[in-house]
Amino acid sequence: MWEKDIDINAVREIRSKTLVYFGVGAITKIDDIAKDLKARGISKILAVTGHGSYKKTGAWDYVTQAFEKYGIAYTLYDGVTPNPNTHQVNAAAKQAAEFGAQAVIAIGGGSAIDAGKSTAILMKNPGKTAEELYEFKFTPTQAAPIVAINLTHGTGSEANRFAVVTIEEKNFKPAIAYDCIYPLYSIDDPKLMTGLSDKQTRYVSIDAVNHVVEASTTVLTSPYAVDLAVSTVELVAEYLPKALQNPADLEARYFLAYAALIAGISFDNGLLHYTHALEHPLSGVNPNLTHGLGLAMLLPAVIKNIYTVKGATLAAVLKPIAPGLSGDPAEAQKAAQAVEKWLFSVGADHKLEDEGFKAQDVDKMVDLAFTTPSLDGLLAIAPTKATKEAVREIYAASLKPCHK
Repeated sequence: MWEKDIDINAVREIRSKTLVYFGVGAITKIDDIAKDLKARGISKILAVTGHGSYKKTGAWDYVTQAFEKYGIAYTLYDGVTPNPNTHQVNAAAKQAAEFGAQAVIAIGGGSAIDAGKSTAILMKNPGKTAEELYEFKFTPTQAAPIVAINLTHGTGSEANRFAVVTIEEKNFKPAIAYDCIYPLYSIDDPKLMTGLSDKQTRYVSIDAVNHVVEASTTVLTSPYAVDLAVSTVELVAEYLPKALQNPADLEARYFLAYAALIAGISFDNGLLHYTHALEHPLSGVNPNLTHGLGLAMLLPAVIKNIYTVKGATLAAVLKPIAPGLSGDPAEAQKAAQAVEKWLFSVGADHKLEDEGFKAQDVDKMVDLAFTTPSLDGLLAIAPTKATKEAVREIYAASLKPCHK
């Protein structure tokens, strides 16, 4: 196991288009980041975060000390919720404008980072709204500089060009992807993640698994995306049970954080398809639905759909959680059942009916999957023909367990 040769206390630089400081103690690198921001002429920053984790983890103390040391003034927007909405982004952008902020530091999981990225776009596009951004009424080419301090091991948003925000009035949960929202710097410090609840630990890790199952099987995938997918699932299978058993296990948090990071890079390259396209309507309608749970409920049916054309890839990627697959298209149901058994084994044992969705809701979900801005683009790169009937079948098959 190569992981045993890794010093988890050595902070490494992982470069894509974002410089990620990664490792136990990486939060101390905020001092270097603040110094560089000041050298770039940035003296006022908007901090975007949720209601409490930025303080509970201790991250905020490091941030404020660094800002004070280098004479950087800041204003705090802490109104981001899970499944953030356009009203929050508009409010954050208004606060940034009133303060004269020149950059954004987003502290939290995917919700805070996505909201921060979206706010950064509006800061460079005055007069525009988050609704216009997420209904693709303009195409941004600039955003304020972004620093991301990631507090979960699932999103991948700290190292890619994606963001997701809900337009609540329309039940739309679109995704955007622009080069201008790659963070300038990011921090992944596993020590900041030990306070995640069992639920958060479980579902952010399942999000990472979904990222790579999709990224490795789109029509645009590459060997790079597939290679990262294989490593991601291996690491999650090995270390998620350990983190659930002992939340303070820094080695487990380290490799789950690494898995999530490379999963984010994988789908930055291979993109996404069915599972995310079909989950967004679920949490668009019910903002209280945990994103990772939504994905977990859909994943087995998606695997059954795509296994007939991507069996070889899926047999390799899923091997740690669904051993014994050969890639034969006839194994589609077996693969789906094996993945669902694994999901249930780590506590993701709900299906759509358990979350209040009924058979009569399926048509609405299908309609949203095809009418929500951006989701048609994901469906267009699915490895099988993403017809309305195919999408309907995935939703219907996800109402109840398939392995019982």
